[in-house]
Amino acid sequence: MKKLILPLLITLFMATLSMHVSAQRKSTPSDKMLRHVVLFKFKDTSSADEIKKVEEGFRALAGKISVIKDFEWGINNSPENLNQGLTHCFFVTFKSEKDRDDYLVHADHQAFVEVLKPHLEKVTVIDYWAGK
Repeated sequence: MKKLILPLLITLFMATLSMHVSAQRKSTPSDKMLRHVVLFKFKDTSSADEIKKVEEGFRALAGKISVIKDFEWGINNSPENLNQGLTHCFFVTFKSEKDRDDYLVHADHQAFVEVLKPHLEKVTVIDYWAGK
């Protein structure tokens, strides 16, 4: 009986290890999404209508550029006062770095940048891989 316990424990350990490795393989970068976070501070001279046109232009990109997998945006409302004047956050999701790179040079994105430029005082962009 004792001779069977050690091989049984080793087999159990190996099976558990194999399942763990298999689960890790399923969580490869292909399961992750590339997040593109864009934060804007607009010029004080830009009107509310001009800023609204920028918001609408950015939102419209999700329907024009197929490599965008998800999109959301919002206006800062943090009570911490740590936003350094950045007021608008746009959150764009891609499946790959190639998709993000294609988005950056896409004609519709470039046209949007031209609408944005006259009103932009400051921008911060951060891209990162996010797993689910």
